[in-house]
Amino acid sequence: MPAGGCIGYLRVAHWLGVGVPGARRMRRVRCPVMRRGGMPSFIVEGGRPLSGRVRPAGNKNAALPALAATLLASEPVTLENLPRIRDVETQLELLAALGAKVSWSDASSVTVDPRGLRTSELDPSLAKRIRASILLAGPLLARFGRATLPPPGGDVIGRRRLDTHFLAFSRLGAEVEAGATFQIVARRLRGQDIFLDEPSVTATENALMAAVLAEGRTRLRNAAQEPHVQDLCHLLNAMGACIRGVGSGTLEIEGVEGLKGTRFRIGSDHIEAGSFIGLAAVTGSEITVEEAPIEHLDSTLLAFQHLGIECSIQGRDVVIPADQSRRIRAESGGYVPKIDDGPWPAFPADLTSIALVTATQCHGTILVHEKMFESRMFFTDKLVAMGATIILCDPHRAVVVGPSRLRGGVVESPDIRAGMALLIAALGAEGRSRIHNIGQIERGYERIDERLRALGAAIERHA
Repeated sequence: MPAGGCIGYLRVAHWLGVGVPGARRMRRVRCPVMRRGGMPSFIVEGGRPLSGRVRPAGNKNAALPALAATLLASEPVTLENLPRIRDVETQLELLAALGAKVSWSDASSVTVDPRGLRTSELDPSLAKRIRASILLAGPLLARFGRATLPPPGGDVIGRRRLDTHFLAFSRLGAEVEAGATFQIVARRLRGQDIFLDEPSVTATENALMAAVLAEGRTRLRNAAQEPHVQDLCHLLNAMGACIRGVGSGTLEIEGVEGLKGTRFRIGSDHIEAGSFIGLAAVTGSEITVEEAPIEHLDSTLLAFQHLGIECSIQGRDVVIPADQSRRIRAESGGYVPKIDDGPWPAFPADLTSIALVTATQCHGTILVHEKMFESRMFFTDKLVAMGATIILCDPHRAVVVGPSRLRGGVVESPDIRAGMALLIAALGAEGRSRIHNIGQIERGYERIDERLRALGAAIERHA
C-alpha cells in the first residue's frame, strides 16, 4: 500500500493483546501490584468531571535501566522513587534470578546487592515478559565477559530491532551469535568511537553500561538524549563512572576499573505527567500535576497547545484548568495541523496515543503521525467503536476530526500507552465501559485506579 494511501477506519482482526503471565514470587520482593491476581478488568462510569492533585510516579523508563546498572557495582545500590509497577517487579525478579539480593526498604525504595551474581544467563520465562530484559546485556557483558539473552518481550507496537545494541557491543570488542538465544562474548571490552545507526534509547543505555568498565575511552555518537538516558548517566557517574556530555547526542565515556554503591533518586515520569494533562483535557477537569518534571515537558506542553489545551506552570506544579477552548490551532497556509513524535527533545512517542484520544474531544481536524512504531496506532478502531471520528491512513498516521461524543464500551488494552488512552476515553465517555487486559496498563502506571478514584473517578477493579 502506498504511504499516502488511506484505508479509513481500519479494523485489526489479528490484533495481538499481550497479557502479563502470573508473577513468580520472590522471597524478599513484595509488590502490591503482583498480589492482585487473576485476569482483572476496570469498570468505569464515564462522563464525570474530576478534580484534585496527582503526583507522577518515578519514571518507569529510568527505573528499568537503573536497576540493570546496579549489577555493575561492587557494593549495594539503593534506588529511590521507584514506581511500584509490574515491569519493575519483573526486572527485580530477573536480578534475583541472576543471584543479586533484592529488598524493598520502603514503599518506593529498593536496595540491590549484586555481589552474589552467579550467572550471566537470563531466565527465559522472565525475560519474555518485558522489553527491558535486554538492558541486562551490557552489565552482564561488563561483569562476566559474556551474556546469554532470550529474545525480550514487551509491547507489540511494531518492529523493535536489536541490531543497534549488537553494533555497539561489536564495536567494543564483543562477538554476537544469534540463534534461539543471543550469545554475546568479549574477552576484553575496549573503548571505541561508535556511531549508532539510530538514536535508540535502550541501545544507548546498553552501550553506556558496557563502556563504563571498558578499557580506554568511548565516544558514543548519535546517542539518545531522553530524560531516562540522562538519569542513567547521572546514576553511573554517582557510582564512579566518568561520563561527559550528558543530555547531548555525543557521550564521552572514560572507562574505569570498578564502580561503587550509591543512593540515587529516580526522576518523575514525564509520560505520566503528559497522561494526566490528557486526562484533564478529555474529562473537562481541573487537575494539578504536583512535582512535575517541568524541565522535560516543553514538547509535551507545546503539543497540547496545538490541541487548544493551555496549562499553567506554578513552581514545580502543572495546573490544567477545566475551562479550555479545546480548539485545534489552524496552520498557516491552509495545511492540516499535525502532532508528530521524534527523538528527544521532540514530542515523545509514548504520548502519541494520549494526544490522539485528546484530539477526539477538540474542535477541528488534526493529523497524528506516529513515526517510530508501525503498530501503535491500531488501537484507534476501539476508539471508533466508542464514537470517535478517526481515519487511519496507514500504520503511522491517523486523522482525527472532533469533537466526538464518546460512548462507553467493552475494549481491551493492547499495550501500556494505548491502554491508558482507552482508560482516559472511558472516563470521558457517556455510560459504562469495561477495559480488559489491564495488566498492560499496570505495567506502566502505578496504582492507577486508586489514584484516579482520589480525583473523583468512578473506577473499580474487578477480577
